[in-house]
Amino acid sequence: MTRILQSSWFAVLIGGLLYLAATVLVLQPAKFAGLRPAGPTNRSADDDPSWRFRNPEFNQWVAQIKEEKDSLALREQNLTELQNRLAAERQEILTVTQTVAQLQMDFDRNVIRFSSQETENVRHQAKLIAAMSPAGAAAMIAEMPDDDVVRILFTMKTDEASAILDSLSTRGKDDARRAATLTVRIHQVLPATTNTSAPAANL
Repeated sequence: MTRILQSSWFAVLIGGLLYLAATVLVLQPAKFAGLRPAGPTNRSADDDPSWRFRNPEFNQWVAQIKEEKDSLALREQNLTELQNRLAAERQEILTVTQTVAQLQMDFDRNVIRFSSQETENVRHQAKLIAAMSPAGAAAMIAEMPDDDVVRILFTMKTDEASAILDSLSTRGKDDARRAATLTVRIHQVLPATTNTSAPAANL
């Protein structure tokens, strides 16, 4: 027995057992029961995080930004309404301009003008036709273009032109219609110079 106790392997065995016993005594679970992992604790109202902080100036800035945004939205709406109104007025002006241009074209197409070169010639023709009988003058002008007839009748005296138109209207339905047209067109003559004779435009 004494020999066993004095052997080296027995001493190693005893040492290992003692190490295990010491380890169990030191690492008892009860010693660690009081140790708890760090966790959230009850915080007071003063311990709120920074993102929960309420700054009165910040709220004022937000209100100002909202007010400026509303003002910009109202201004944009006013500009849009003004743009639409200007577009409508521009369209109206364009329509009026086109109407005036069309009226000018119609006037230029219907009006009969005297050129300075033909004034004397027209006066000479008017004298010749006025010297004829109304029936003969009506038969002659029935074969002439309307513009030339209107210039001649405009240059003639009112009673002379009226007699010719009256005679022309008795030649038939077509000539009567033409006499009415000539009477209207006499008022559309624009002479180049002032005529000395009484114009037939008084018809």
